[in-house]
Amino acid sequence: MFHTLCFVLPFALIVAISGRLPTPANPSPSFWFSYAFSPPPLHRHDVIDQTSSSTTTKTITTPAKLYGKDVGAYDDIDVDELLAQLSPEEITMLAKEVDPDDSFLPPSQRTNYECDKAPTGPLDRKKLIDHINKQALETPDRPELEPFVPGVVRGKKWIPPPQAAKLQAADEQIAIDLGDEYEQALSDATQEEIIDLAAILGFHSMMNQDQYHASLLNKGQPVGLGWDGITKSAIPKIFPAEAPNTTDPEETIQRIKSDDSKLVEVNLNNIKTISDEQFDKLFEALKSNTHLEVLSLTNVGLTDRTALMLAAALEQNHALRVLNVETNFISPTVIVTLVKSLLTQMTIEEFRASNQRSQVFGNKIEMEITELVEKNTTLLRLGLHLEFNDARHRVAAHLQRNIDRIRVDKRDGRSSRGSYYRPIRIDEELAEMSDVEEEPEEEEEEPEVEVPPADYDVEEDPDNVVIRPPPSDDEDM
Repeated sequence: MFHTLCFVLPFALIVAISGRLPTPANPSPSFWFSYAFSPPPLHRHDVIDQTSSSTTTKTITTPAKLYGKDVGAYDDIDVDELLAQLSPEEITMLAKEVDPDDSFLPPSQRTNYECDKAPTGPLDRKKLIDHINKQALETPDRPELEPFVPGVVRGKKWIPPPQAAKLQAADEQIAIDLGDEYEQALSDATQEEIIDLAAILGFHSMMNQDQYHASLLNKGQPVGLGWDGITKSAIPKIFPAEAPNTTDPEETIQRIKSDDSKLVEVNLNNIKTISDEQFDKLFEALKSNTHLEVLSLTNVGLTDRTALMLAAALEQNHALRVLNVETNFISPTVIVTLVKSLLTQMTIEEFRASNQRSQVFGNKIEMEITELVEKNTTLLRLGLHLEFNDARHRVAAHLQRNIDRIRVDKRDGRSSRGSYYRPIRIDEELAEMSDVEEEPEEEEEEPEVEVPPADYDVEEDPDNVVIRPPPSDDEDM
């Protein structure tokens, strides 16, 4: 009750100040108490004159009364004495007589619910959920007024309205003449064969996923599905986790530094414990190594500083053929530096550096990479995500020309690797042959240079530009 008075009486005081209640000169506590728990009285005025341009109205109001008495009659009442005469039950009832939407009272005092139970201890969420589930299972269901009978329709069954005559006539007029041969084949085909035909033609909405993939893979249609079959959820296959990379970085660095002839391929993928000092030793040893051909540094935490050291090592190493630095923290400008370093020795045939910190390079960076790739005569595969079509097409076309050139070089017995290699184009060969002075009495036929057929495709995907490798020497012969 004390808290209720503390929140209700100031509210009554605010309303009185705003002009809604005519307050006496020295208001007593009983005045505020009586106003807080009673409707607001009317203003006490003898006569109110309301004059307008057309009419004049006089309104006479009666004095404000509270429970049949004037408000002034309650000035001498002692509120504390009244409260002392109330029993605890009456005080509780009086405290509940509040407005539940009154924002001046806290929510705990606006509600009529009171929990008299003693606390049983701290909240145990698991026990609470178990108790709720147990209570839900033990509570019997409400009996139905009419028991459920399978196959019995309750109430009025919905019947679709008949189709419009114009639409029905239009459907009847649509007919496709496939010929006697196709009509006979379709009439004799089984449902599984028609589903296979629909999958081949690309009618995805006529079948589910199991039927579609079974048709493409020629595995046979699942038994019992048909046109109205529903694909059931399958248990996902559990694949074993990939074994961790057990390569010892320190031992590998020592073998590269000693130029071990048996060490041709190094795989340090997913080893995130390699320190910057170890990277410094690795790239410093790579400069003088003459046997290592494949270096994979995927997801090892390469940064711009270590990548610049790698670029400096590539400018001096003339044995490396494959380099993979995907999934690291290399910026686009440093990737350009790496691509530029490939032009010094002209030995790298495959370079991959996708999935870096910046997923999008931008037009300027992609054009720089494209121009550098077009100057490289030995690069066959490039793993970079190029967003612009112009850069992708130019890179793919140049890599295709490199593959064609390698086939010609293998046929003629020329080497296509090294910084001193200068590719001899087919048109240059023909030009040199035409410039040779021929004697008039001896007519010699000019040797024809066979151009290899373009029987390999350029495969492009959104992430990488991939060129299929050239065939072996046996295929060239």
